[in-house]
Amino acid sequence: MAQGLRCLRAIADAYGHELTLEELPFGGAAIDLCGNPLPESTLNACLQADAVLLGAIGGPKWSAPEAKVRPEQGLLGLRKALGVYANLRPVKVHPALLSASTLKPEILEGVDLVFVRELTGGIYFGEKRRDARSATDVCTYSVEEVERIVRAAARLARQRRRKLVSIDKSNVLETSRLWREVTTRVMRTEFPDVSLEHMLVDSAAMHLIRRPRDFDVLVTENMFGDILTDEASMLAGSLGLLPSASLGEGTRGLYEPIHGSAPDIAGQGIANPCGTILSVALLLRHSLGLEAEAAALEEAVSKAIEQGARTPDVAASRDRSLSTSRVGDAVLERIRAA
Repeated sequence: MAQGLRCLRAIADAYGHELTLEELPFGGAAIDLCGNPLPESTLNACLQADAVLLGAIGGPKWSAPEAKVRPEQGLLGLRKALGVYANLRPVKVHPALLSASTLKPEILEGVDLVFVRELTGGIYFGEKRRDARSATDVCTYSVEEVERIVRAAARLARQRRRKLVSIDKSNVLETSRLWREVTTRVMRTEFPDVSLEHMLVDSAAMHLIRRPRDFDVLVTENMFGDILTDEASMLAGSLGLLPSASLGEGTRGLYEPIHGSAPDIAGQGIANPCGTILSVALLLRHSLGLEAEAAALEEAVSKAIEQGARTPDVAASRDRSLSTSRVGDAVLERIRAA
């Protein structure tokens, strides 16, 4: 977060913008502070803001099986309160990082895809029951929820290569059968210029590894999107590289890297800041309407990586890696040199 905010301030200075930034407790820090992962003061401030930049949450301190209050409850609550139902997760493989993935370089060259994950419905938000002998999580989707996420994905596809893949499990699940029916209707009647392919989630998981370059925009429900985007991050080489934008009907959005809090490396100063910095670029583009600034920040990250600014997760070897702050320094140098 520190490096993301440094880059945000640097871009604002370079382009003559004045930003008001407010830091607020959330997640585990808020639980420790007041017993609530999403304090009312934090929520109110987020509802009044133009955009929200979120740090990764979670950790063993708050994840015991018997825990009644968890950081993730705050995240789900914030997404619901902000009405951000469309989670955009771009995956673009940097040419200098082809060797960072375990896949062959020829499979990865030219990969440039975007997941559009439905964010406020499905099994994560359904009724939950548990007793001594069983547990139940209910998955529910409405026609309206499917329509709006498909429209968001199709509009994005129109701006790219006009290819949309809808991912479901319609051979088994009723929610997926509804998903497929609604998607087919919306695309046929409203987006006839965008090609549509339906794909079962297990097949999609396979083809993401087998032929990732064929994908353009992929739309899917909440849990499938959560799982598949973690898989897709390995195309880029590391979870630490990938940003996300969660959007609703207006311009206000929620921006965060797709990775978790990585408690195993906490305090070591080696976490990859690129996912957060690139999330700042998405914030500039989608919530503030600053396309030139967003592109400049993305270019600064790309040049820093190309010229060797890499944390241990993507470095060729540990002795050739940089700390979190040194990677931030490298990005800042490219911003100021532009």
